[in-house]
Amino acid sequence: RILGWQKLGFWERRAVLNLQSLQRRRERYAVIHVWKIYSGLVPNGIGLEFKETFRYGPRAIIPGFNHRAQRAVSSQYDNSFSVRGPMIWNTLPRKVKESRSINELKATLGEHLRSFPDRPPTRGYTGVNGNSLLDFAACRGAGEMN
Repeated sequence: RILGWQKLGFWERRAVLNLQSLQRRRERYAVIHVWKIYSGLVPNGIGLEFKETFRYGPRAIIPGFNHRAQRAVSSQYDNSFSVRGPMIWNTLPRKVKESRSINELKATLGEHLRSFPDRPPTRGYTGVNGNSLLDFAACRGAGEMN
């Protein structure tokens, strides 16, 4: 046990220790991996394509879905890396996406992520949203979160 920490709640301890939730860490990893694909540092095994835009910078093209597929397949599609990764990527500000190195990306991404509360859904408690960057993008109005 750490002395003096008994008075702090779970969320406060996590904030003081600068720990991110598992959900936020997974989304951070997805962004880093999409950036590596965009930068050509790792193979693009999922066929991810990017389109340069003047306003938003590089945007990932989300692969289409066969709408005749079963509902179970639909949720697997929505939760797959090839869909969620680009969706999260497209919510990021241009400054993050156009980072020139992995260290610069991690620094700007960390700064961006700290601007959002990290309160994942917890059983027994009501939350504002699902804590995903996609949820925050929807709250601020679809599109880029600047």
